[in-house]
Amino acid sequence: MSSKGLWRNFQFVRMFIAYALATFGDWFDALAIQVMVAYRWGADPLIIALIPVCMAVPGILLGSVAGTLADRLHKVKIMMLCDVITVVLTLAILFAPSAAWLLPLLALRAMMGVFHIPAQQALTRQVVAEEHLFQASSLNGFVGQCSKVAGPLLGAVILAVFSPQICIVINACTRLLSGLVLWPLRRLTEQPKDSDMDETLGQEKAENESVLAQWAKGWSFIRSSRPILSTILFGCFGLMAILMIDYQFTTLFRSIKPENEALIGWLGSSAGAGAVIMILLLNRLPRIGYGWGLGGGYLVIGVGIAALGRVAPLTPDIWVIVWGLCIGLGNGLFMVTLNYLLQKETPPAYVGRVFGIQNSLSSIVLVVAPLAGGALIRATGPSLTFQYIGIATLAIGFAGILLQRVLWNGQEALGAVRQEHI
Repeated sequence: MSSKGLWRNFQFVRMFIAYALATFGDWFDALAIQVMVAYRWGADPLIIALIPVCMAVPGILLGSVAGTLADRLHKVKIMMLCDVITVVLTLAILFAPSAAWLLPLLALRAMMGVFHIPAQQALTRQVVAEEHLFQASSLNGFVGQCSKVAGPLLGAVILAVFSPQICIVINACTRLLSGLVLWPLRRLTEQPKDSDMDETLGQEKAENESVLAQWAKGWSFIRSSRPILSTILFGCFGLMAILMIDYQFTTLFRSIKPENEALIGWLGSSAGAGAVIMILLLNRLPRIGYGWGLGGGYLVIGVGIAALGRVAPLTPDIWVIVWGLCIGLGNGLFMVTLNYLLQKETPPAYVGRVFGIQNSLSSIVLVVAPLAGGALIRATGPSLTFQYIGIATLAIGFAGILLQRVLWNGQEALGAVRQEHI
């Protein structure tokens, strides 16, 4: 099928535009908060580590429930409500005088993402035909990574001229626009495609079930599906390593290049560029196995992280960009494979629950890993910590490639792109 088929799906196009706006704003915001906390407030590495922890707690407490509700309630209305509340909380962050005020606001705002993501994924699975699923996943990944390039670059310019607060205002505006783009879909009748009639009947029956019963069925489905279970567990192992240093790039650069606040923006942009390149390549490959996509992604990310740990004060800044590009290539490979696999291997009626449960488990990792990373940096220093974590991530990726037949049971490769290019 031609790629034009997906662009004629106006429901998906509106969702895509809304996602692009929200993602673009998020990168402005993330850069501003990191600079504000690390450079302007001079926060300790453990305080910096508390940022992702606070953002993870809502996912642990509510991720599974949010996924179940996404399978039961009107998904577009969930997404719009989350956008509106996110705007209010983002504006409140503007007036946070210290980390003690910032952290609770970030936690509340993260809670909106916990409800938004399963609703978006479940709706995508329903409004997009199966033959277009890989392209839809690639497009979402593509715009996410393009935002990762443009967001930090423009954010770095705004930071140099104005202040972090301006970046936060931009995020509030893009979130408001995201909700407005979704507004015409508020009366959308959410039904799977004709090819999914069995799941439709299952959904009608599920309406009479309790939230708890549907939640239990979601866990039961994951346990019974080797590709899904292996993917979630494998993803959590790699995520545990990566998240130990994910919020500590500012700590690393502050120790080796303290005069260059914009370096974190260059790193983010180069990582985004690497992911965009990888996504474009994936759209031109006939097939790639789950193990090669997930394991290979972690392997390349590990190389980039370990190499950043070798950067010294006199190392030219270009090498930071090179290793950021490497991390981005691995991230693009991993994320597109992950999102496609979870959608492809999951019946439409279960997509919200699967992504909700996956978000809950990832959030548990997000609480433990940054604190462990902050403690490790205190004990060994940023550079050595990055080297250790990079080697560990590389080893996890290598294990995924070697054990792919065991983990994914010889499942079909990352379903041929069928000549569908961006």
